[in-house]
Amino acid sequence: MSLPLSPAVSAAVRQGAGVAVATGLYGISFGALAVVAGLSVAQTAVLSLLLFSGGSQFALIGVVAAGGTPLAAVTTSSLLGVRNTLYGAVVSPLLGLRGWRRWAAAHLTIDESTAVAVAQRDPRAVRAGFWATGLGVFVLWNACTLLGALAGDALGDPRAWGLDAAAGAAFLALVWPRLATRSGRLVAGLAVLVAAALVPVAPAGVPVLAAAAAAVVVGLLAPAPGTRTGGDR
Repeated sequence: MSLPLSPAVSAAVRQGAGVAVATGLYGISFGALAVVAGLSVAQTAVLSLLLFSGGSQFALIGVVAAGGTPLAAVTTSSLLGVRNTLYGAVVSPLLGLRGWRRWAAAHLTIDESTAVAVAQRDPRAVRAGFWATGLGVFVLWNACTLLGALAGDALGDPRAWGLDAAAGAAFLALVWPRLATRSGRLVAGLAVLVAAALVPVAPAGVPVLAAAAAAVVVGLLAPAPGTRTGGDR
């Protein structure tokens, strides 16, 4: 007989499922835009399965649609995808995986799965949240990408459906509780300022990396948790 899930694990799974639905639906817009940019349905589906990083995927088709070279498209996409390496350094010690599971987790290490995982406090909830979000987004994103690619430009502007806002709203809901602390507000404010300053002048991907670097700097300079309050988190 299987044991019932703890409240923390159940909450993490529900959180991951909600994020997966909001993010996965946005895959419709990627599929439609990729086909409009000149990719075939098969190319769009394979790209989504193998690359599986929404920001990098949109960056790639954006360069293709603008008439850029394949090298420019790959370079821009790769630059934006560097952030996933940073995410891997964060979640790897939390998950403690080996063998093929480690490779599977690497493929599912994206913005959403990382955010849900690090938002948990119970180790089991961390793992449950990561897998629920990563697998949920992977399945729904690729299914919706295929649907969008088949529909092509018949959908019109995907933003008219509100799908571009759904993923952002879900991510904001994850970040919001972190703003309850002074350090959380400092990190968020500094990251926003850095990204906003670089967006008009820097290539795609650089503002995201710079914002992440700002968070790392704050983490290094801030006093360790509990040094003044006796371990209060």
